[in-house]
Amino acid sequence: MSARNGSTAAERLRRWWLTPPRTGLQRLIYPLEYRHARAFGLMRIAGGSAAAAAGLICLGYGVHGWAAFFLILAALNLAGGYWFLTIARSAAART
Repeated sequence: MSARNGSTAAERLRRWWLTPPRTGLQRLIYPLEYRHARAFGLMRIAGGSAAAAAGLICLGYGVHGWAAFFLILAALNLAGGYWFLTIARSAAART
């Protein structure tokens, strides 16, 4: 029988998660999202745009509580998408 070498996929991921090759707040991003930052940034911008449209529709009908909820959600998604796209752009410039 062959002995385990102690390097399973879960252990490698755990080591990578503890010491990722990123700095500061970028460590808060889930590794899968960090690896595909451009795609997730575009998805966040699309979701933020949909939430903004829902917020504007709610404003048109006079439902101000729901409008505030959707507009805050839109602002957060748009800001997150912009952040992801700037990370992707800076990572592409480094390589």
